[in-house]
Amino acid sequence: MQERHTDSQRYFNEQAFSTAKYIIPFIESEKTVNNQQKVLEIGCGEAGNLKPFLDLGCECVGVDFSQPKIEKGIDFYSTHANKDKLRLISEDIYKTKEFDKQFDIIILRDVIEHIHDQEKFMGLMKSLLAPNGIVFFAFPPWQNPFGGHQQICENKLLSVLPYYHLLPAFLYRRFLKLFGESDAKIISLLEIKETGISIERFERVFRNQGYAERKKTLFFINPNYEVKFRLKPRKLFGIFAAIPYFRNFVCTCGYYVLSLK
Repeated sequence: MQERHTDSQRYFNEQAFSTAKYIIPFIESEKTVNNQQKVLEIGCGEAGNLKPFLDLGCECVGVDFSQPKIEKGIDFYSTHANKDKLRLISEDIYKTKEFDKQFDIIILRDVIEHIHDQEKFMGLMKSLLAPNGIVFFAFPPWQNPFGGHQQICENKLLSVLPYYHLLPAFLYRRFLKLFGESDAKIISLLEIKETGISIERFERVFRNQGYAERKKTLFFINPNYEVKFRLKPRKLFGIFAAIPYFRNFVCTCGYYVLSLK
């Protein structure tokens, strides 16, 4: 699985596919997506998730820490018919002061589980939302089989081995070291362990910050697995979706649409 994360064009295309097929329809059940909307993606990387929005004529902004990823994104969009409606910025979102209450749609896909001080971050987003704006989140609960993002491991066994990220941190570090992972990769994986988020914590944070849940779907098979592994998405139903804490172990992705109360 490692090659998927090092092949930027492939990853870009996979993001665009899943966003067009699953995320935009999910959002549109709550808010129309058209060329009148202004869309922000936080943690956009090369901004593959923004392509379907840009295809529809939305005005799009992507923000990411990584200058190299932003530069690749700019290159990928260089021939897009609507490229003049796209702006990609390499900056700390906390320091981006020009977008006060501008965005109709904010999207965060596989991002919230990487953010330190998630309460502070959720508070920040309120200053970016336009009146009647919505926020879309997709994230893997930390306790799911691959919630540690171990697919980025160099070791092929570690990249497909489930649940070992739940080991205590000192054992997890030793385990990764034993299988030859680099110090930089180990630091990255331990940071994800520190910031990983459960369904219950996510819901508690957004409610405490004044958001209301407008739509929610928990998936047993992540919609993104269709393009990655040719697996059709499957929702988490019944008792598996209803039992707090247990559901984190079998849910590979949660989709949410939130708005301010």
